[in-house]
Amino acid sequence: MRLGVLDVGSNTVHLLVVDAHRGGHPTPMSSSKATLRLSENTDADGNITREGADRLVGEVGDFAAIAKKSGCEELMAFATSAVRDAHNSDAVLARVQQETGVALQTLSGVDEARLTFLAVRRWYGWSAGRIVNLDIGGGSLELTSGTDEDPDQAFSLSLGAGRPTRDWLDEDPPGKRRVAVLRDWLDAELATPAKELLAAGEPDRTVGTSKTFRSLARLTGAAPSAAGPRVTRTLTADGLRQLIAFISRMTASDRAELEGVSADRSPQLVAGALVAEASMRALSIDTIEICPWALREGLILRKLDTEMDGDLVVRST
Repeated sequence: MRLGVLDVGSNTVHLLVVDAHRGGHPTPMSSSKATLRLSENTDADGNITREGADRLVGEVGDFAAIAKKSGCEELMAFATSAVRDAHNSDAVLARVQQETGVALQTLSGVDEARLTFLAVRRWYGWSAGRIVNLDIGGGSLELTSGTDEDPDQAFSLSLGAGRPTRDWLDEDPPGKRRVAVLRDWLDAELATPAKELLAAGEPDRTVGTSKTFRSLARLTGAAPSAAGPRVTRTLTADGLRQLIAFISRMTASDRAELEGVSADRSPQLVAGALVAEASMRALSIDTIEICPWALREGLILRKLDTEMDGDLVVRST
């Protein structure tokens, strides 16, 4: 069947269209995205603003139309931390459904972590042994560890690239003192979850998913996306430290000129790199392998495994 997965994140809306069948490898047919910046359209009370809701409704409606024109039999539409954590989430979701016909669902942070882990496990297979996976979004950081398809440990922390940027790095470029203080704060926030994660067992393979990790790997010498998804890409702790020293002295507009960094994500690149560095340091990780599959693929795989998950699937109209 042809499936559409609509992912509403803190920064972007992303539609992935795949041809898939149970027991098979999902084949990407098209990928479309648009800038949303919901995290920047949330007021001081934690509510998505009217402007933010207007943009969300418009983008969901547009992408639902694309999914229909692409021949999708079903559209799985979900939102992560920016919508999940908004105080007016229920009202915004109700408006989206009323005006677009799409029942946009929110995933809990732990569910997000577990579905991403499923995709990583399927990509690497059982021979990978115990996998520790790190995923940095705009609003949250997911950490998982396990030997099966469902992780033994799964954490979702409010340490995505967007929040430290807003709370700590308000100068452009960020000041050295603020970078140092943010490093210390991240170390403190990660100490307990990292200890619990490692208590489950030493990893045989450490993996990173998300656009943030892909960009950081590219900036430290990994192959470009044009080389294909099966090329091995890694991010090392040494390479990351050197990169942070470089990009933290640049303005957001200068970072946007770097290969693999978009203007939309360049303001959050330093914070994302610091979150990645702190996570690797807390887990004593020297090298991370970048996995091309993540949450969207995890949703597709879970749907194929169960044939129908009514909580996550809405038929296109």
